Amino acid sequence: MRKPYIAGNWKMNIPPSEGAAFAKDLAKALTGVKTKVMIAPPFVTIPSVLEAVKGSNIIVAAQNMCDNTKGAFTGEVSAAMLKDLGVTNVILGHSERRAIYGESDALINRKVLLALSEKMDVDLCVGETLEEREAGKLEEVLTRQVTVGLEGVCADDMKSITIAYEPVWAIGTEKTATPEDADSAHAFIRSLVAKLYTKGVAEELIIQYGGSVKASNVKSLMSKEHIDGALVGGASLSVEQFLPIVTFDM
Repeated sequence: MRKPYIAGNWKMNIPPSEGAAFAKDLAKALTGVKTKVMIAPPFVTIPSVLEAVKGSNIIVAAQNMCDNTKGAFTGEVSAAMLKDLGVTNVILGHSERRAIYGESDALINRKVLLALSEKMDVDLCVGETLEEREAGKLEEVLTRQVTVGLEGVCADDMKSITIAYEPVWAIGTEKTATPEDADSAHAFIRSLVAKLYTKGVAEELIIQYGGSVKASNVKSLMSKEHIDGALVGGASLSVEQFLPIVTFDM
């Protein structure tokens, strides 16, 4: 049985001066909670958050990383630097990285392979725009993003991969794919992974939903067969909003 996995992506919010207190309050609130929980602060906030959640069950992830190990890459952060801090998880391919910064499937794949070679766990984001969805290209887009994103990833390394399905049109818009629509997309991703690997690998794969997840809709989403967790944006920026999402089944 797949264990629920709830992740909070802070994006470019919460500076170091506030991050430690926030993380400490969150860790206290989540004492005894069995759900797998991850938070991804901005790079500069990671050290204070890591210290604040020490001893808790909260995973601290990076929101991105470079596809190179070191060198003349101004403004980038390497996997080795993240690991030196104690970070073992990274979000890759987020729709904002794809849309705003032009990250291609091939670039994201290089980052995935590098992260895995560094023994890091990866949250690989995929999803279609509204234009692509209305044009009937949902499966085409997901097939390309998943296939290219996982190119060169062996079956054993799939244990370190979580896929987050985030319909771009539902991120920060107050629009949410219906639980049925989301589950259908998740089922398609799972069937695709079964073709790329095996049915066993696909059945073990955690697939999160990301797109305006909040306390009012998390239960209906999580009740679906193929939705195993959530990648939460805005609602992860306060303990009051994030806690009921993490504890949806309590």
